Amino acid sequence: MIITVFPGQGSQTPGFLEPWLALDGAREKLEQYSQDSGVDLVAAGTEWDADRIRDTQVAQPLIVAASLLSYTALTDAAGTRPAGVAGHSVGEIAALVAAGVLTGADGMRLVGIRGRAMAEAAAIEQTGMSAILGGDRDAVLARLEELDLTPANHNGAGQIVAAGALPALAELAATPVPASRVISLQVAGAFHTRFMAPAVETLRAAAADVTASDPALTLWTNHDGSTVESGSAALDLLVAQVASPVRWDLCMQSFADLGVTGIIELAPAGTLVGLAKRALRGVPTVAVKTPDDLAAAAALLTGEGA
Repeated sequence: MIITVFPGQGSQTPGFLEPWLALDGAREKLEQYSQDSGVDLVAAGTEWDADRIRDTQVAQPLIVAASLLSYTALTDAAGTRPAGVAGHSVGEIAALVAAGVLTGADGMRLVGIRGRAMAEAAAIEQTGMSAILGGDRDAVLARLEELDLTPANHNGAGQIVAAGALPALAELAATPVPASRVISLQVAGAFHTRFMAPAVETLRAAAADVTASDPALTLWTNHDGSTVESGSAALDLLVAQVASPVRWDLCMQSFADLGVTGIIELAPAGTLVGLAKRALRGVPTVAVKTPDDLAAAAALLTGEGA
């Protein structure tokens, strides 16, 4: 069972979409995604500097657009689709499009709204996020509770992302749990926490105008790592996810339980296959960072590279 996964972050460095636009039809597709999302993704992916493309309301549509471009290129190259899909954080929007729950136009419209709404919510209070690497899991969670911080991303492989008020994050960094390391993340606010409640309401109102189809592929949810068979349920979970923790650890456990035999991460790739290599040892992975990676990914998808 070969699956594709869609990142919520990755190596979106300035100009990273340039090689993708050399593929037939990619520029036209990205121009359409720009109209749907309300962001000039062609300029963002080829011309804008690092600070501009890190802006939440740009980064989110840019990541989803890159994932969808690379997914289309992969399935065209392989001549087949994966058995299942999952996305981390904003990557769930790309996963829902790949699974046929959302159209590409609806997915890009929603991610544009999501990015703007989360940027607005982040501006209300000074909050942030920090990655915690290592340390005893129970001790880490207890420490976060003491500091009124939220474990916003349970990424597995010994990684939890804490989110909340900046003074509390500073205290966490100053006195980390033994055997752990705390790394401040360059994000606008405490995503996947109660601080994003206003963004949930904005996205819920936008989602009310969307018709969701039931998934045509196996689809996992960040909510608890389970598979979702209803399109409307998948859309509801996508909306709620904005202010609730990402349980990627449970997604990976579900991959193992269902016998996943290969994982392909779409652009901007790297983060999720890195986690899989540590948590799902022995499962072949391919990170599709540029079109040069498509041949290896297509070989894995068709069984030639397994």
